[in-house]
Amino acid sequence: MGKIVRIILDELPHHPHHRLWKQLAERLSKELGVPLEVITEDYVFAIEHGETDDLGMASLPQLFVELEGGRVELVLSRFPFDPATTNPDPEEAYKQAMRRIKELIGGAGES
Repeated sequence: MGKIVRIILDELPHHPHHRLWKQLAERLSKELGVPLEVITEDYVFAIEHGETDDLGMASLPQLFVELEGGRVELVLSRFPFDPATTNPDPEEAYKQAMRRIKELIGGAGES
């Protein structure tokens, strides 16, 4: 629980959905009124703070928030897809990210 001080996107510029990840991070930054930090292919950061596979390796992109006190928390590690179309679903990504952020700051999750 705490206050969000920044959004962190650990990006992978050649990822097919790079633009969608960046738009999501920018939207969250703007709506929450906090700065956005974009880091590029920082696998050490992703391994330390994000989701890893059974071998301890991280995939990118991943989206994080930094809380007061310096704690970094994962917000989103996989961009959701619309099951009906199999296309990326930016609105669902936003909802999932906001739900996670609300959990982190101690608010009620969105249903």
